Amino acid sequence: MNNSVTSVKYIKSWLWAGFNWSAGLLAVAAWLISISPSPASALSIPEKLTYDLTWTGIKAGTATQEIIDDGNSIRVISTVRSAAWVSVFFPVEDRVESALTKVEPPLLGLPHHFRMKVREGSHRRDREIIFDQKNRKAEYIDHIGGEKATFDIPQNTYDAYSSFYYLRTMKLEVGKSVFVNMLDNKKLWKVEVQVVKKEKLDTILGEINTIQVRPIMKSEGIFERKGAIDIWLTDDDRRIPARMKTKVKIGSVTATLVKVD
Repeated sequence: MNNSVTSVKYIKSWLWAGFNWSAGLLAVAAWLISISPSPASALSIPEKLTYDLTWTGIKAGTATQEIIDDGNSIRVISTVRSAAWVSVFFPVEDRVESALTKVEPPLLGLPHHFRMKVREGSHRRDREIIFDQKNRKAEYIDHIGGEKATFDIPQNTYDAYSSFYYLRTMKLEVGKSVFVNMLDNKKLWKVEVQVVKKEKLDTILGEINTIQVRPIMKSEGIFERKGAIDIWLTDDDRRIPARMKTKVKIGSVTATLVKVD
C-alpha cells in the first residue's frame, strides 16, 4: 500500500472517530451536571458560542452551541460541520437539540424532548427521546432503524446535551465529584464529573481564570473516545466553556472558543 493510500486510510479512521466525537462534542457537556442546590450564576439568554475544531493543529470543522428562550420552553442547540477540505470525502453535518420545560430556579429546566440528527460520511443517525418527567418515563425512537423503547427513569433525568447548561449555573469545588442521571442511546447512566483544578488560559476573552472539569465517560451512545475528555470553563459568573479536548484514534481533537454572541 503506497503512502497516499495509507494517509487517506488514517485520515478516514480519524474522521470516523474524531467527528463521531465532535458530533457529540457539545453533548459531552451533558455529562457535566452538578447537583449542588446553590446556583453560581444565571445564564445569558440568548447566547451563541462558536468553536474551531482542530486535529493536531489542523482545522477540521466548526461547532456551535446556542441557548434560546422561545417563550414556552428553553431550547439548547449544538451543530457540527466539517471544513471544506474534509467535506470533499467525508462530509459532516450534525445537529443536536434539547427542549426544556421551564421550572423554578436554581434549575433552568427539565428536558421534555431531545433530537439528534447526524450525517458523517455515509453514516446517518436520527434519534429522539420524549421525556415524561412527571411520570418518570421516557420514550426512545430510532427514526432510521425503526426501533422504539420505553424506559422508567429516575427523578430529574437529563439527555445527552441539556445538562451542560445546568453545570454552568452551579458551584464547582476542586477535588470533589458530582453525579447525574442521564439517558443516552437506550441506556441509563449515573455519570461522575471530576472537578480537576483551576488554571489560567489565553483565549479570545483574554487571559482568564478557568475551572477544568473531566467527565468519567461510560456511555457509548454518542461517540468513541480513546482518552479523558477535559473541559475548561471560565471561572466567573458566565461559566463559558473556553476549550474542550479529547484523544481520538489518531492524535487529539480540540474545540477552541472563537466567538461569543
